Amino acid sequence: MAGDHYLAGVRTSRSEHLEIAQKLAADMIARGAKPDDSVAVLMRNDVLMFSLIEACQLVGVRYAPINWHAAPKEVTYIVEDSSSKILYGHADLLMPVMPELTQDIDVIAFPVPPCIQHAYGVSDEMPDHVVPVPLILAQSTPYQGEAQKYRGIFAYTSGSTGRPKGIRRAFNPEGTDSWQTYLGLARNLMHANAGDKFYVAAPLYHSAPNALSGFALAAGDVDIFVDAKFDPEAFLKTVHEHKITHAYIVPTMCVRLLKLPADVRAKYDVSSLRFTISTGSPWPVEVKNAMIEWFGPILHESYGASEIGFMTLISSEEALAKPGSVGKILPGGTVKVLDDEFNELPTGEVGTLYIHLPTFGDFEYTNQDGNLDGQRQGNLSTVGDMGYVDEDGYIFISDRKKDMIISGGANIFPAEIECELVLMPEIADCAVFGAPDPEFGESIVAAVTCQPGKEVTLDSVRAFLEPRLARFKMPRILDIHDELPRQDSGKIFKAKLRAPYWEASGRQV
Repeated sequence: MAGDHYLAGVRTSRSEHLEIAQKLAADMIARGAKPDDSVAVLMRNDVLMFSLIEACQLVGVRYAPINWHAAPKEVTYIVEDSSSKILYGHADLLMPVMPELTQDIDVIAFPVPPCIQHAYGVSDEMPDHVVPVPLILAQSTPYQGEAQKYRGIFAYTSGSTGRPKGIRRAFNPEGTDSWQTYLGLARNLMHANAGDKFYVAAPLYHSAPNALSGFALAAGDVDIFVDAKFDPEAFLKTVHEHKITHAYIVPTMCVRLLKLPADVRAKYDVSSLRFTISTGSPWPVEVKNAMIEWFGPILHESYGASEIGFMTLISSEEALAKPGSVGKILPGGTVKVLDDEFNELPTGEVGTLYIHLPTFGDFEYTNQDGNLDGQRQGNLSTVGDMGYVDEDGYIFISDRKKDMIISGGANIFPAEIECELVLMPEIADCAVFGAPDPEFGESIVAAVTCQPGKEVTLDSVRAFLEPRLARFKMPRILDIHDELPRQDSGKIFKAKLRAPYWEASGRQV
């Protein structure tokens, strides 16, 4: 039996974790929280977030993790929109939020761990008018009541179509406890068993790493290793020293791993890894193949969305046979490809992907901002992704419908260009989008950040891409940034990059 948690190598035993969770649950109930209520969470990566999640599971409340990059007014909007009874957060993150809170709400402050203080250059000063977690742990008696059925994460969309929308998962009191579903997914999706070790450094406010950590948490016998932020060599060192078996690593992390010098990569033994999984960003085929060659055939990719959950899973062997695919729909699910008139398209034709997957239950939004026309077709839902299904049932994602560029009458998918551009040695991060063009309708813009000490020009970018892409897919404009804006999900906020180009044009498409 394992189930210990590690933050930057510092261990919290399972018994310590459970006692903390039980005390937080008792305090939550004392503050008036009851089943089906919500609480808001403003925390960086910390093992105490797992104790808070387990406390929510005991009480039967939903928890709404908030992107800690959000401005104070954005934080208070989500607190109010989610009708949260309590706001939990790291002390430094709560400091600027406290003056903006307009509702009477209890605010609970977690101390800032030393590794987070060091990683982000922040202090552990407690704001006024908060209740420190150490005080709760010193004064509370552990909750000993029966655990409620799990209500789960109350995720919020990124607000790219208006105000952020809360995704409230339907709860069936007569149905299977979702905590047991999570346990099943730990065993059957992640293939995680007693004594295995799961690593995560992606932001836990994002649905996918949060859910995968929840699967390991529900298993109760899997160690979870958390880092405050991802560092490629630190990841390899953790795998080497602790014999990590499972990890959540996304393509941008893998690009950084592959750009490490060969002698650094050779220092660390990664043979303990048996299963890695990624979601969100599309995999450049060359990056995935290089990682399979290095780590072995242990890489898995899932296509998912906060609204629907994990929808597919593709293994390394399948990825090599079907390069670019995100896999088949999970058992029990349905996928259809529809055109703009909601007619089903033939095999191999690109359209909007509509999915039904009953595993995680249905959902509703807390508001209807933005254009949601056509999002539902019967029991099928779409998050706006375009793609196709091949003759063997494998799904291929082309891009988000709203991100597609139409230039000179040709449909251009930015994801295809981004997958090639991120391979350029001088580039650290990138995003591609369309800007108004009087002749072609739209021009292709590449927004990039450079590796430390490196520089790029439009000519050097085009020279790198020339053997990889058709000429009509070449960027015509290069934007160089110190940092690219990120959504709550961790994805690049393209609307903010596009806005300066489109504001003066009098149109949006």
